[in-house]
Amino acid sequence: MSNQPHNQFSDLPPSYDASQSASGTGFPGTQYQPQDANPPPYHNWQDAVPDTATFPPPPITGYLISGTGNASEDDAQRAHDFCDSVPLWLPTKPSPAVYHDVQMHDLRPVQPNELRGQVSAVARGRWRGRSADANPDCVIMTQLPLYFPLEDSPFVREQKKTIYFEVKLLALRAGPTPHDSSGFSIGFVAQPYPSWRSPGWERGGLGVFSDDGCRFVNDSFGGRDFTTAFKVGETVGIGMEISLPDNIYSGEKKSRKCKVHIFFTRNGRRSEGWDLHEEVDAESGGVEGLEGDYDLYGAIGLFGGVDFESCFDPAGWLWRPQ
Repeated sequence: MSNQPHNQFSDLPPSYDASQSASGTGFPGTQYQPQDANPPPYHNWQDAVPDTATFPPPPITGYLISGTGNASEDDAQRAHDFCDSVPLWLPTKPSPAVYHDVQMHDLRPVQPNELRGQVSAVARGRWRGRSADANPDCVIMTQLPLYFPLEDSPFVREQKKTIYFEVKLLALRAGPTPHDSSGFSIGFVAQPYPSWRSPGWERGGLGVFSDDGCRFVNDSFGGRDFTTAFKVGETVGIGMEISLPDNIYSGEKKSRKCKVHIFFTRNGRRSEGWDLHEEVDAESGGVEGLEGDYDLYGAIGLFGGVDFESCFDPAGWLWRPQ
């Protein structure tokens, strides 16, 4: 179920200033002024979901059958249709005020319609959330990117850029039936990303899952073995190191693709990781949106009953960058 290449936008995406004005949830002392006349919120991907009534029925086979839990085939097909219909947002240069806020870790959650529960910022860069028992798959994203290619790309900065955050699993609650499962995933996405899908299942997304430790990169079929399941009380973190390619010049042509390494931490200790390009599965859709040329947002996927805390502020991380 590979995603098809998309045409470029005919219109530029709305500004980050507009998205902040629309959110209406800024911290005291932070003000934004919209630059566009009537822009949709930068995170308002739900309004772009196409009418799926006329789409053909989803295929019967081809999806992951997991021992821990499965999303519905209808949700999966709807997400594939969404990604085939809506191109990724072109990167936007943030205003100095917005870029400063990201550097100060002023990152707040965008709560999807599918979340039956609540997530809120309890301090700058720190969230606390809870989903109800048997909550369907959904993804909570930062309202602003952690990575802006027009500011942070190694081709602009001439140095490596690292983005990272942590999530502590506070509780898991079983649903009302034996088939219900609960868990979360931690990762990054490029926008727009379907709000009813976990990070890593669709184009422009990657994630590591708590229930089985598998990692997913634009993969709806089953992911890859990566680590062990997360335990309640454990803090996990995920990061992306985006750097210049080893060989910028290949012959007479200059390479414009960044080198991207994903790393994972458990209780502050850096453990497993992988090269984004080491196992590209074209059948699963490749790595579009994750190569350092699109804005990247922090993403937490939820399914079932989960209590969690997340931290985007380095002062609160268990992992300490070298």
